[in-house]
Amino acid sequence: MSRLKQVREKGQKVAEAIATVLNMEVEIVDTDLIRIAGTGMVKNEVGSKMLRGLVNKHVFRTGKHIFISSPGYHSICLSCAMSGRCFYKAYIVYPIKVKGTVVGNISLIAFNDEQKATLCKQTDSLIKFIDRMADFISSKVLEKEMLAEKIVMANRLEAVVDSVHEVVIATNEIGLITHFNKSAERMFGVTRKEMLGRDISYHLPSVPLPEVLKTGKGFTSKELFVKFKNKNYHLLSTARPIKTEKGKIVGAVATFRDFSETQKIAYEMINKGQSIKFDDIIGNSTALNEVKRKAQKIAGSSSTVLILGESGTGKELFARAIHAASAQSNKPFVSINCGAIPESLLESELFGYEEGAFTGARRGGKPGKFELANGGTIFLDEIGNMSLYLQAKLLRVLQEKQIERVGGTEVIPVDLRVIAATNSNLQKQVERGNFREDLYYRLSVIPLVIPPLRERKGDICLLLKYYLNRYANLLGKKITHFSKEAKEACCNYSWPGNVRELVNAVEYAVNLEEGNVITLQSLPPRIRESQMKKQVIVNSHGENSVVPTLEELEKEAISKALNYYGWSEEGKNKAAAALGIGRATIYRKIRKYNLKKEESFNNLKSEM
Repeated sequence: MSRLKQVREKGQKVAEAIATVLNMEVEIVDTDLIRIAGTGMVKNEVGSKMLRGLVNKHVFRTGKHIFISSPGYHSICLSCAMSGRCFYKAYIVYPIKVKGTVVGNISLIAFNDEQKATLCKQTDSLIKFIDRMADFISSKVLEKEMLAEKIVMANRLEAVVDSVHEVVIATNEIGLITHFNKSAERMFGVTRKEMLGRDISYHLPSVPLPEVLKTGKGFTSKELFVKFKNKNYHLLSTARPIKTEKGKIVGAVATFRDFSETQKIAYEMINKGQSIKFDDIIGNSTALNEVKRKAQKIAGSSSTVLILGESGTGKELFARAIHAASAQSNKPFVSINCGAIPESLLESELFGYEEGAFTGARRGGKPGKFELANGGTIFLDEIGNMSLYLQAKLLRVLQEKQIERVGGTEVIPVDLRVIAATNSNLQKQVERGNFREDLYYRLSVIPLVIPPLRERKGDICLLLKYYLNRYANLLGKKITHFSKEAKEACCNYSWPGNVRELVNAVEYAVNLEEGNVITLQSLPPRIRESQMKKQVIVNSHGENSVVPTLEELEKEAISKALNYYGWSEEGKNKAAAALGIGRATIYRKIRKYNLKKEESFNNLKSEM
């Protein structure tokens, strides 16, 4: 469709009005030479194409109006088949331009001598008049196009607003709802037709859009509690004022999202940053590699896993690695320590609660860990500490794949994998009646036993090196390795706290060490003492004794400290400080034990 065809009805009215006022005929054509409007002899030709139109083509090409006083004899007409016998007596052809582009012509036509006389006598004034008419038609074309563009933009905006997951509600400057998208229909259970044109202050009084209209200030991620048709909604909202170019407020728009859904997304984002893979679990011992292989095999299934192992062996690391290797790796991983939360709170943490479920319950309620983990994995650490009451509720989750919030009546379906962990003997707890037998068998579909650190001593050095580099970088220290004595002490230590205790010991040593090598003196006292008890030292009577005398221990400690810090005045002062004795005391002890630099050096070489 040509641009002029958009206003053909308006063009016809203009043509007829001009013809009536001027007693002259009017013709409007577009750039395809299609008659858009006409009066008199050409009225019946409206909609048809001109056969020749040489003058119109000339005006299209030049963009300038022309007055033909002798049609058929003008130089433009000479090539026309009607040359010399044109039925037009005279006419003015004027271009219609929209933003400088010719979109058609408007012509004043004389079909008789009277009309020709008028046209010839009043040529200038008629040209000015027809110029204004051309501008008028041009403005109508532009107006029509702008309206069409606005309609397209509005439809696009409506499509975008309807396609987004968030609820979108907008109002005009007096608070009447102008937009209510499909997500809003789904959330609030009403149709757009029911809400458009309604006062938002009356129907949704908790939504602060009237405040935005009044102040001109929006807000971001604001927690709201909205009541609509006797139902409570816990939402997260962002709102902005709608302004004209001059800054006048003409409306406001707000987006809403379910608060629990936002929390779930937050959990997903956090867990993405804490993703652990099997390769991240440090150790190459046979015992550890065997557990890794088994865990990798079961990662692809949805079966419940029970991870057994002493405290600090890395049970949660294995749980995270299993999740990361599963088909649900892009879903939430939610961890909860069942032994660290009081029983009265653990139920609401796991299952969530509805508003008013108990004193102090948050308005709008709160989703539990099972809801947040829906579609992914929930890790229940220290499962052995869970009460029998909660064990029964957990069993229902495993059997029926659904939960009920505390204080709620609605059944919420959940699809997740449960990985439980404990450092206690669940079988004995079952025998004592402290743990449900049916739950035990439900949880232990795939048992996974993590070996303690003392059973994989080959991994100790790898762990020491890894955590030494980690804490040295964190604390900005240039510590390169452990001394022979320090490494030997660590390898001989039983590590009752397993990897967790080792990590803490390395952090302790890095903090205390002043040199470039972790020495025995920088290790935690329990490790040093354990090493001393295991050393067999020849006492003053020449007998082997597991327990050395206090004098022998003191002599050895002072000798090693002096060899490490040096025999200079500064070295003796540092050695005294490291040993926790005074400067005068260390000089007295050197004399007492007749310690000499050469003797100590030889002793040190023999130990090496």
